[in-house]
Amino acid sequence: MGWYHSHPFDVGIHSHCFLSQTDISTQLQWQRAEDPHGNPFLAIVVDPLRSLAKGHPELKAFRAYPPEYTNPIPNQCPDGSIIHEEQLRLEKWGSCSSAYYELEVEYFMSTGARNVLSLLNRNFLWMRALGSSAMCEKEARGRYPERVEKVAKKIGKLDPQSGSGGGGGDVPGGMMMGSHHRGRSKANSSGSGGAGGGTTASLEDKMGNKPPSSAEGGSSSGIPKEENGSDELGKACQEVVEITTEKLVGNIAQMTKKDLFSHVAS
Repeated sequence: MGWYHSHPFDVGIHSHCFLSQTDISTQLQWQRAEDPHGNPFLAIVVDPLRSLAKGHPELKAFRAYPPEYTNPIPNQCPDGSIIHEEQLRLEKWGSCSSAYYELEVEYFMSTGARNVLSLLNRNFLWMRALGSSAMCEKEARGRYPERVEKVAKKIGKLDPQSGSGGGGGDVPGGMMMGSHHRGRSKANSSGSGGAGGGTTASLEDKMGNKPPSSAEGGSSSGIPKEENGSDELGKACQEVVEITTEKLVGNIAQMTKKDLFSHVAS
């Protein structure tokens, strides 16, 4: 159970999903009222303008610490990271970053919702989609090494010879279907939108490489549900394919734009 609200601020480098002092006061009231009854209450914050600009739902879920709690780790942020620079910490998490913590979120997007967000992106942000590529943005460049390191650690923990999560080291056939809608999980929320930027989404549509939606039956990865839950190797492979596909489609988009605008200029 929980409540949600939006922070419709201008799109910047950082997400605007955080809790303000007012949000924390509201959240604490809900926690005091619902937690004793076995209903751990959570707060969901949506960044609608960033969701539209990025082409996928930008949302996070939080819970507040009790007022008497003091975090023993200096400069720790709600997501567990340590940011020593106060200004950067304020930009990302607000002035009350030590008073709440982030939950993992997993969201579901139907085909219809993804199409609606794609239409909004094309109709209202077509100039941005045409003039930029998600992979070239500062945020994406900064997150790329983290994503590669994260999936490398996952693969490093597996033992293909023992059959841990991958059927004796064989790569599942369904791994080529990238998992479009993986988020963070402990709080479940319905979002609207699709994965990837407007240019990426449109290229994938034209190339016919869009993975099947969960709403169309089965798992989004193409692996049967009963296998997808335990196949850790398959999940790791899907993430590798996802990262590689983003880079490939981004490079194709950049080359296409360069060729297009070069002819227009001449």
